[in-house]
Amino acid sequence: MASRDTTPAGDRLSHVAADGSARMVDVGDKPVTVRRATASGEILMAPATLALIRDDRLAKGDVLAVARVAGVMAAKRTADLIPLCHPLVLDDVQIDVELVESLPGVRVRTSVRTTGRTGAEMEALTATAVTLLTIYDMAKAVDRRMVIGNIVLEAKSGGQSGDLSSLDGTGPAR
Repeated sequence: MASRDTTPAGDRLSHVAADGSARMVDVGDKPVTVRRATASGEILMAPATLALIRDDRLAKGDVLAVARVAGVMAAKRTADLIPLCHPLVLDDVQIDVELVESLPGVRVRTSVRTTGRTGAEMEALTATAVTLLTIYDMAKAVDRRMVIGNIVLEAKSGGQSGDLSSLDGTGPAR
């Protein structure tokens, strides 16, 4: 006979069943709402590499355009990459890239919107990570010491777990 889980719902991992096995969360009874998520990250590089990207002088072509497309494609395929993640129909994916001389490097910020029963946090994080990985791939011939980091969920809204914002002190430390 399996033991009954008496842990309060808010103290359990949602993708772990009472017996410890992995499971997909049943979202069938959740209301359909507009859900948004924003994630960001950065890639640090040599100043000369940043200049090559800025001036569109890398042999592989327009690094930032290709990276944005890769990020959008990744957001749409998140459920294929992350086990137990629900496939979502995305209403919008916006990927902003900023060349930052003071890093030096590129900062990426991704915003995702969907209307559904589960949030888009994983899509925003996946899109950010793949955008950064694509920048690395396109520039690695000139700079193999680039560092990808600080990938964080900045904000999310919609759904029963409430809103999160790194700007209001409820989000991750930056």
